[in-house]
Amino acid sequence: MTKEEILAEMLSAVDDKYDKRPGSFIYDALAPAAEKFAKADNDIEEVKSKLSAENLSGDELAQWIKERSGIERREATKAIGAVTVTGTGIINEGDLFETEAGTQFQTTETKSITGSGDVDIEAVVAGSGGVVGAGTIILFPVTLAGFTAVTNSEATQDGFDAETDADLLQKYYEHIRTPSTSGNKAHYIAWAKEVSGVGPVKVFPLWDGNNTVKVVIINSDRQPASSELVEDVQEYIDPGIEGLGEGAAGIGAFVTVASAVALEINISVDIVLSSGFTQEQAEENIEDSLTQYLFDIAFVESIVSYARVGAAILNSEGIEDYSNLTINVGTSNISIDNEEVATLGTVNVNVS
Repeated sequence: MTKEEILAEMLSAVDDKYDKRPGSFIYDALAPAAEKFAKADNDIEEVKSKLSAENLSGDELAQWIKERSGIERREATKAIGAVTVTGTGIINEGDLFETEAGTQFQTTETKSITGSGDVDIEAVVAGSGGVVGAGTIILFPVTLAGFTAVTNSEATQDGFDAETDADLLQKYYEHIRTPSTSGNKAHYIAWAKEVSGVGPVKVFPLWDGNNTVKVVIINSDRQPASSELVEDVQEYIDPGIEGLGEGAAGIGAFVTVASAVALEINISVDIVLSSGFTQEQAEENIEDSLTQYLFDIAFVESIVSYARVGAAILNSEGIEDYSNLTINVGTSNISIDNEEVATLGTVNVNVS
């Protein structure tokens, strides 16, 4: 209740023979109390709302889930990669390199270089910001004696933000709705998701005979997992696929971890631009919408829907209308196999 509602209720309880107009003794005496009661009422409502995890976010959600299940939010991970340095000397662990945008990386090894050589690196700051394209790490923020140039021939990878509230809540619901116990399917899903960077998971029991299990993963960006992430999950569940019980899986369970295979989705469409938008802006908005759609259906649905792709395009900001839509050179749904994940390929947008 608002202060005004509470004050009106309190005044109605006072006999009408007394002056209750604003400025009167009774009105002025009750008004501060009504304000306090309104604040207390709001505080109570806020506490009541937090009895449901659906109304929580951030640290409050993480704490609520941890207290009830022991499940913790997975932390952000640092992107990894390698750079090629030109020169002669010693690269020490912790030496810094940088992109023109200011993203810094540090070496994870000490290495002697003559002429040129590759050095392993990781991002200084954890999170997706550490994932940069090939040829972008080109600066020495601190001069390294004997070295004149640096570059990365391949993009960095496996830099993931901390687990989102949505993914954390989904993991909690999976925990209570499909309890993981005694090496059941839910247990393998839970084990895989304990490794930072892992997104949705599929489990295939007896895939290669008795006592075999295949665990197929994608990363938290709903893209195929890197070989490093696959290896991390393999080591956690069943190192070496030996079934010795030296990981999370029990003795006798031979577990193979693999990444889903990318199913590239290539789009071509003619559009009518909304007033005030450029083709470049429209293309960017369409790509964002399609990326979100594929993110939402990853490991959930078995088709890329032609209709929903069209809806994603039409709902993109700057699009008045569209026509001549093709997906992988066709005009029908695209089937997604059990071990595939749909990823956005080329997007060809023509303004009509």
